[in-house]
Amino acid sequence: GERRIIANPNCTTIVSLMAIAPLHRAFGLKRAVMSSYQAISGAGARAIEEMEVQVQDWVAKRPLKQAEVSPRQIAFNVIPRIDAVQDNLYTKEEMKFLWESQKILHHGSLRATATCVRVPVWRSHAVSLNLEFEKPVTREAAIETLSHAKGVLVEDDVRNEIYPTPIDRTELDDVAVGRIRQDISVDGNKGLAMWVVGDQLGKGAALNAVQIGELLLSR
Repeated sequence: GERRIIANPNCTTIVSLMAIAPLHRAFGLKRAVMSSYQAISGAGARAIEEMEVQVQDWVAKRPLKQAEVSPRQIAFNVIPRIDAVQDNLYTKEEMKFLWESQKILHHGSLRATATCVRVPVWRSHAVSLNLEFEKPVTREAAIETLSHAKGVLVEDDVRNEIYPTPIDRTELDDVAVGRIRQDISVDGNKGLAMWVVGDQLGKGAALNAVQIGELLLSR
């Protein structure tokens, strides 16, 4: 039947699905494992200010105050907990990746798991993806597919230090994909591993909402 769901999903899900969706259409996604490296700006202005103060105190060799916005010290640290902890011990942020991916891909049987981590980066989220498909897929076929996907930039030549990083993607619209390789833990050449980076304040939020509105107006 006709689908009328209009969703502007979680920023980490958007960044991930920009790479996942075209590959799902081509090869049929079975399972996704996502680990996120989420910038402090995703936690708001007060969290940014708190990290700035922690960095300044650290450099000045002053004692660091107890964290109030982030659950633990974020400067020079990583925090493996974003959003509320659920009954299954996943966080809400991690469960959103499953729920929203199933909804957006119209794939209710998709198996997915996530670990979401706050990192001391100012802006732009990064995710590590391990994907298992119904059909065999090569690195070359994945690059070809992603190269033709709207809003996706392939930056993939690790031997020459070409791969996306958060600082490179800040204030840029496209989501960038690199480190594309066969997932050697999946049999039959049906797995891929990759690294995806996008500005969560651009494509991850405001830009995506604007593009949804433009799409509706064009219909």
